[in-house]
Amino acid sequence: METYNPCIECGICCTHFRISFYWAEADDAPGGFVPAEMTEKLTPHLRCMKGSNDVPRRCSALSGTLGEAVACTIYENRPTPCREFPVYFDDGTPNPKCDELRATIGLPPLPFFPLPQAA
Repeated sequence: METYNPCIECGICCTHFRISFYWAEADDAPGGFVPAEMTEKLTPHLRCMKGSNDVPRRCSALSGTLGEAVACTIYENRPTPCREFPVYFDDGTPNPKCDELRATIGLPPLPFFPLPQAA
C-alpha cells in the first residue's frame, strides 16, 4: 500500500517561504548535508536555499510544475525547515497553512488523514 503524499503534486510551500537554516547544515561544514552550492549566506549564522530569498520565490531544489507534479531534487539532503513543515499534524488533521497555500494555485483542501491507532 502506498502512502498518500500530496506534496508531489503541490510544491507551493517551496515557492512561498524563505527557507533559512543554520549555516552548518550545508555540506561545506563538517557533518553538513545540504548542497552548499544551492544555498546563499543570509547572516554569519544563517543560510537560505537559493531562490527562496527572492520575489517571486522558488527554491532552487524544486523541479517540475507547481500544482501538477513536483519533486525536491535534494529530498534526502533537504534542510531542517523542509523536514519540519508538517503537511499533516499527528492526529491526521491537515495543516491549515498548507490548505491556504494550496488554494492559491487552485488545489483543493487536504482530506483528514487519520493514522492507524495502536492496538
